[in-house]
Amino acid sequence: MIYLVSGPPRCGKTTLAKMMSKKLGISYISSDTLEAVSRVYTTKKEWAKKYPYRYLRQKKGARNNDDFYSTYSARQIMNALNKEAKAVQKAIDTVIACELADGKDYVIEGCQILPSFAAQMIKKYGKKNVRVAFVTKYDAEKFAEDVHKSKTLNDWLLVLTKEPETFIKVGEMVSEYSRYFQKEAKKFGLKVFSTDKEFTKQLNRAIKYLLD
Repeated sequence: MIYLVSGPPRCGKTTLAKMMSKKLGISYISSDTLEAVSRVYTTKKEWAKKYPYRYLRQKKGARNNDDFYSTYSARQIMNALNKEAKAVQKAIDTVIACELADGKDYVIEGCQILPSFAAQMIKKYGKKNVRVAFVTKYDAEKFAEDVHKSKTLNDWLLVLTKEPETFIKVGEMVSEYSRYFQKEAKKFGLKVFSTDKEFTKQLNRAIKYLLD
């Protein structure tokens, strides 16, 4: 079985993947890792088209979150992330095919797994081989508060942010992106779990759903 876990940044995807990995004794991988591998085989000239989010983050004056979220709107950031997701989907599909061929259970997590792509994977490999769950957050102010509880080493949001209002801006982007995931997931009958409240409980609910 391949377990796909997705949703906007900072909603609990990695935590859920780690919980699944520990509970089932199986491996997991982030689609960010697959993206990094894919970029190695992409020329710098292709970056702007294939990896627009990374391209924008590398531009002068947009490398820290304060400048980045002041320069680009939530919609622009979401569009860049969605375009970038398409450049990674072939790599994700390949991992799914390889792990299924080897008869292995595996967890793949990352925001590059859009609902439409997840639905394609279910159709291609069957419900008996692919299960999907999405995690979301909608409360921007609570998001900004919870960020400071992070224990992640070299947390990109904490390390690259100095202005308090930027955390709210990131939270607003996550909120808008969550609504996108919710709407798209509904189209394909896929399950979404909001982690604004009772974070661990909601992740356990997602695990139960994935394993049923």
